Parts: sequence; structure tokens; C-alpha cells
Amino acid sequence: MKIKDFFKGFKEGQKLFGETISIIFNSIALAIVYFIGIGLTSIFARLFGKRFLEKTINRNTTTYWQELNLSKKPIEDYYRQF
Repeated sequence: MKIKDFFKGFKEGQKLFGETISIIFNSIALAIVYFIGIGLTSIFARLFGKRFLEKTINRNTTTYWQELNLSKKPIEDYYRQF
């Protein structure tokens, strides 16, 4: 019985150890992906002056909708697009 209890405890210890290591590794991996993905995008956007959201308020405008300028194309332009 002592050996059976030892292996049962060993199995529980290994499971707890694996869960702890996975939490630590996942946190580190997600932080790296976040800082590389979001951080680099933010840096390049600031360098090139790209604004993803228009945050300035203009009191003289009546609407903030932007015109898409969707004009009709000739039907030939829709054939064989790919």
C-alpha cells in the first residue's frame, strides 16, 4: 500500500508541476506576442503618422460619416477578378 500511495502522490505532484509550468510559460509567451505584435504595430503607426481612429472633435461638422466613393464600374471589370 505504501508504494501505491507514493505513486498516487507522485502523479498528483507531477500534475500540479505541469499546470504551474504551463501557466508560467503561457503568460510569458502571450506577453512576448503582445509586445511584438501590438508594440511594433504601434511604433510603426506612430512613425508613419497612421491614425486608426479619428479622435479629434470638430464642432463645425454636421456628421462624422466618411464618403466611400463607391462608383459603378463597367460590367467587364467584374469578370475574371481572380
